[in-house]
Amino acid sequence: MVSISTVLLLPLPVRADDKPADNPAHHAFPKPVILIDAGHGGIDGGTSHGDILEKNINLEIGQRLYMLLRSEGYRAILNRNGDYALSDENRWHGSRSRHMRDLTQRERMSEDVKTSIVVSLHVNWSKNKTRKGPIVLHQDEGRSALLAACLQEPLNDLYHSSWKSEVGEPFYLLNHTEVPAVIVETGFISNEEDRNFLNSSQGQTKVAQAIVAGIARYFLES
Repeated sequence: MVSISTVLLLPLPVRADDKPADNPAHHAFPKPVILIDAGHGGIDGGTSHGDILEKNINLEIGQRLYMLLRSEGYRAILNRNGDYALSDENRWHGSRSRHMRDLTQRERMSEDVKTSIVVSLHVNWSKNKTRKGPIVLHQDEGRSALLAACLQEPLNDLYHSSWKSEVGEPFYLLNHTEVPAVIVETGFISNEEDRNFLNSSQGQTKVAQAIVAGIARYFLES
């Protein structure tokens, strides 16, 4: 079982006097549970540039996304709220591979807490330093593809980019998660403009706001 001590699970209460007309985007699906997967952590720093580590950017955006979703009335879960590896919590999987225990722990959590969607946060890297902007990867499945498209549009607007969401075939989380799941590559750490944006508080907040807008659109259209 997943240790709930490693997550933030603080849904807002539903008041008896809430009316569907107040906010149809939320009350059409009164209790969507959104799992925010802050990629990497602990010994696994992810990609990097100098002392700028992907794991820290993922966590900063994840924490902002969590608070914004709560403020909008969604039930959100953040699977780590500090710099630690989720593999440390996985004592049920027999693999000796820390990486595999980390991946299976992230996937298992989406089952144990009955989430509606999973949004996994990552940062991209490329040998080509001119490549920039966000890319949303999805499962080979319609609901996941819709979620990715809904997220890609506001992120493209934010970055003034024209990326299209695409199937993330080799990724364990996408292949083993039952509910609609996406990986949001929030930008390229190898690109100076993206890197400076993602390493700033303002940039992290704007990325989180764009993701919230995409999630709201998904629940309206799905």
